Amino acid sequence: MAVKKIGTVIHFYDKILVAIVKLAAPLKTGDSIKFKHGDKEFTQTVESIELKHKKIDSAKKGSEIGLKVNQPVKEKTEVFAA
Repeated sequence: MAVKKIGTVIHFYDKILVAIVKLAAPLKTGDSIKFKHGDKEFTQTVESIELKHKKIDSAKKGSEIGLKVNQPVKEKTEVFAA
């Protein structure tokens, strides 16, 4: 089964561990996602999504969202369903 791409990291705020992700598919809190950049990857559960600085439970394809991450990520890191 092909792994579904959720989006791409377009910016990262290192002090607050928040990745800005341009979504290629819908995403909601509670989803399990995998971040992959080169040979580095990690998986986490979506705990918090923000759109325009407001907390939301789900985001549509095409949205640019803020996502709290457990580890630092680089721009162009790809995000997949896990």
